[in-house]
Amino acid sequence: MRDQVKSIFWLTLLVIFLTTGNALAMEGHAVAANKSNTAIVIASFGTTVPGAVKSIVNIIDRTREAFPVTEVRVTFTSNIVRSVWKNRQKDADRWLKEGIPVEILYVKNIISTIGDLREEGYRNIIVQPTHMFFMEQSHDLDSYIRALASIHTMKKKWRPFDRLVMGRPALGMPGDRYDYHEDIAEAVKTLAADAELAAREHAVLVYMGHGNEHWSTGIYTETQKKMRKQYPQIKTCIGTVEGSPGLEDLLVSLSHAKTKNIVLKPFMIVAGDHAANDMAGPDDDSWKSVLTREGYKVKPVLKGLGENDAFARIFVDHIRDAAEENGIDLH
Repeated sequence: MRDQVKSIFWLTLLVIFLTTGNALAMEGHAVAANKSNTAIVIASFGTTVPGAVKSIVNIIDRTREAFPVTEVRVTFTSNIVRSVWKNRQKDADRWLKEGIPVEILYVKNIISTIGDLREEGYRNIIVQPTHMFFMEQSHDLDSYIRALASIHTMKKKWRPFDRLVMGRPALGMPGDRYDYHEDIAEAVKTLAADAELAAREHAVLVYMGHGNEHWSTGIYTETQKKMRKQYPQIKTCIGTVEGSPGLEDLLVSLSHAKTKNIVLKPFMIVAGDHAANDMAGPDDDSWKSVLTREGYKVKPVLKGLGENDAFARIFVDHIRDAAEENGIDLH
């Protein structure tokens, strides 16, 4: 009798073991089957201003929301910005307690980020820049992507990537693949809240863009034109920190306005150092100080475009376009 009970006991354990093992095996198989070998890299210029990080995080969140089972990483294209965060890693607890995400504190350059993904088995990678337009940062990023994507091995199976591609910035890029005029129009549609704020304040909506001394910044003039057409109830002016149109050009345009009220916002992804200092800072040469001396009543709004959910989703749309164009399956 005792031997019979013992046999039943061991038989029961064997059944449980086999059942559990099969369940775990099936679960593991399902995970493997659903695991995508595609990843997205959000490539931001970056910021050293802790409060401005939320703009980048919002873009990352909107991307993960749109592609919940696709791996999403972040990189900063600015060497200077990355070096600041690298130095802050020495006091990691402080920054983490202040709410800085680990992926921002330990942000890597584009080559390291792609290398990590390749090491983890991701063979299809979409790099999505969060730059405003295809200027210096996007150009250099594109050079990195093209160089890595051009690697060919004697045996195809050893090629590091199946597809490594880059999406286009917020306001598009030169070329005939996509009409950047349409990209500008789509971006302008996301700025309705800014226009409504200016209307309530009976103010001119003034944006500060970054600009560039090496590339044409005519894209800002075209965006300004589309803003005025989309929101005729207010006057919109866009100037740049670097290049043209600058603050002097803005002052000429503002002299024809019917109001002395100004809503001043960054036309940048983050409200970082330029916004806090060049735009709204206390120094005599900040835009706020200059405009105030000229007799304008200035209301600065320190919010980057990345905080605007509708604007952030522009990058999600551009990721989809890059995936569709290159035959990449996004789950």
